[in-house]
Amino acid sequence: MPELPEVETVRSGLAPALTGATIKGIEILDERSLKRHVGGPADFVANLIGCRIEAVVRRGKFLWLPLTADDGRFTHPVALVGHLGMSGQMLLRDAGAEPDKLTRVVIFAEEANGQPVEFRFVDQRLFGSLAIDDLVPTRDGKAGGFSAGVLAGSALNLLIPRSAAHIARDPLDQDFDEGLVLAGFAKKNSGIKRVLLDQNLISGVGNIYADESLWRARLHYDQPANSIGNAKARELLEHVRVILSDAVKQGGTSFDEQYKNVNGESGYFAVSLNAYGMTGRPCNRCGKPLKRESWMNRGSHFCPNCQRLKIG
Repeated sequence: MPELPEVETVRSGLAPALTGATIKGIEILDERSLKRHVGGPADFVANLIGCRIEAVVRRGKFLWLPLTADDGRFTHPVALVGHLGMSGQMLLRDAGAEPDKLTRVVIFAEEANGQPVEFRFVDQRLFGSLAIDDLVPTRDGKAGGFSAGVLAGSALNLLIPRSAAHIARDPLDQDFDEGLVLAGFAKKNSGIKRVLLDQNLISGVGNIYADESLWRARLHYDQPANSIGNAKARELLEHVRVILSDAVKQGGTSFDEQYKNVNGESGYFAVSLNAYGMTGRPCNRCGKPLKRESWMNRGSHFCPNCQRLKIG
């Protein structure tokens, strides 16, 4: 599943074209991609056409586009929410461009400068979706997510989709509360990787960047979170921040055709990986072979020499 760097790469790619754009038409090629939209396909189309997209916003792995309409059709703030799932892609194409395989929904828009553009939702495995959702106030009264300052001063800035309201802030969020996360670590006897993947405590981190952060911190994935100690936990969070930031700069991580940016291009952070997907290769720190163990229906990649489980 795309993690924070991949979703941020998509957000920053969509924003220049879609911020201030008006939705002119919609083509639904597979209704399964609207499974999270309560009103169904006809309602989805009726409520979107004519709307203006005010920004493209992200928190953790969640992405949304706040909407406004001059005809007063909405009695409360709403947004178009996009879930990438395991293989979702959001592509921008020139009007009339060649079709993309596995396109499920096409939104025809007019950019603020009058240029036509097509927003295509592509999804191989159909775990992703598009839906219109209510916007609600954030729990802490601060910005709902990152939009590069586009919503600064707007009432929409302090709102978040209802479906994402439970999601914690991510480590790259200016309002990220490190103390709150450290307190959460201290209360949990679960393995530290499981805690890092808890989107209710810290969002945006998935399997790839958890493995990378734990490798840098020399922590075993199953080390109980409450046994780590405050200093080591702070060190881990700093590794998480640096890795996520570096991955964003490189456009995320692509291993196959399932993750692409808005232009259909791959990310390049894979060349910087030290643990994830490196089974059997020598550790870049000690030279011992890296290992992969089954964990929660997926895998954990680590160095059994550098990242030893410490009990007691």
